[in-house]
Amino acid sequence: MNLKQLTDEMHRFVTAKGWYKDESPRSQTPRNLAISLVLEATEVLEHFQWGENAAELDKLQDELADVALYLLQLSSISGIDLEQAILTKLRKNYNRTWDSGKPELEESK
Repeated sequence: MNLKQLTDEMHRFVTAKGWYKDESPRSQTPRNLAISLVLEATEVLEHFQWGENAAELDKLQDELADVALYLLQLSSISGIDLEQAILTKLRKNYNRTWDSGKPELEESK
């Protein structure tokens, strides 16, 4: 399955739950999705709070999937082709250096 197919499946799920409806208590706005993405990412981090490795891989797997789903949805409703964005960013990163000791604020854009 590719990113487009995963995105389509995610949209089917969100639609089935009624979360795209105007009256939904879980409004699927870019802001709300960005917040949810970060909240789910912190749940990933909790698995490493007291050690180098996650003790419960099945639970870590669920949290990683939540992060991916919110990322797919946020990019999709924002009109961003995530696959192309990733490829573009990788091309930019090939020209970056991380060991120069210099701040990389401008390089990372």
